[in-house]
Amino acid sequence: MRSFACDYIAGAHPEIIKRLTETNLEVLPGYTEDKYCMSATERIKKACQREDLEIFYLVGGTQTNQIVIDTMLANYEGVVAAKTGHVSIHEAGAIEFSGHKVIEIEGEKGKLSADKVDAYIKAFYNDENHEHMVFPGMVYISFPTEYGTLYSKNEMKEIHEVCKKYNIPLFVDGARLIYGLASYENDLSLKDLCDNCDVFYIGGTKAGTLCGEAVVFTNKNMPKHFLTQVKQHGALLAKGRLLGVQFDTMFTDDLYVNIGKWAIDKAEEVKEIFKRKGYKFLLDSPTNQQFIIMNNEKIKELEKEIGFSFWENYDENNTVVRFATSWSTTEDDIKELEKLI
Repeated sequence: MRSFACDYIAGAHPEIIKRLTETNLEVLPGYTEDKYCMSATERIKKACQREDLEIFYLVGGTQTNQIVIDTMLANYEGVVAAKTGHVSIHEAGAIEFSGHKVIEIEGEKGKLSADKVDAYIKAFYNDENHEHMVFPGMVYISFPTEYGTLYSKNEMKEIHEVCKKYNIPLFVDGARLIYGLASYENDLSLKDLCDNCDVFYIGGTKAGTLCGEAVVFTNKNMPKHFLTQVKQHGALLAKGRLLGVQFDTMFTDDLYVNIGKWAIDKAEEVKEIFKRKGYKFLLDSPTNQQFIIMNNEKIKELEKEIGFSFWENYDENNTVVRFATSWSTTEDDIKELEKLI
């Protein structure tokens, strides 16, 4: 069966498997202190056009979100996020499990606005009872959002300005950063991202690695003894080389850029197929996730032949389903989808 269920249905890009095989028998230090992690760090700094970055490698997205939020917040602080944010709805309470409340506010098409963030924090401090409440200690957004939408450079800057006003960090979840950067509607570069947030991560799991996320602290603000705290969370990979080799490969010969472009081009083809067939979309996503409104009977028929994922109920007769592309999406996958639709 061909599948568009998500962007990590296949193992890893062949170039990454090749490098892992080539380096397999090398004797290297553990805990991300090997030469490949160091090389990957230098390559990422070059791609970001910033030499002052602090970078650490973790295994997965939920793990990364929880650790960054937990280590950067005081024990009386929570994280502000959109109601549709990944940490709000799709991480099984991982943030709350660490002792920090996710403070949900309304967004639009998955996005927070600077005005709403400012209004919430201002109202919090104007409340005479705020010492009895969870303090907003961080703002969390994702790029792209859960709905595949993008923040413009100006929107990112405005939210960051609000965060600086209240002296709290802006954290950008970059699990699908590769597809946001590659989008034809994107005006944000890696350097722009570094300049307009306090911490973000470059997702690998959804971008062609077997696993791995590269956390980037932009203002010399990596939490004290971060490695030690990562280990306390049970998240320090002894064979850190596995992450280093993968990210070193991703940032060699434009592989990271090319993977993103490929997936976006395939997503545009998926979008055109559904448009030609008269389907309606939940919203206009410019990234690798496309959200189609589909009749429930049609879903039962189609899912026998091809993989895709449930997103949300639309009405009693229709459901929103998601089709996602990635590095592993093939031309034949697209042709088969068109044939079946």
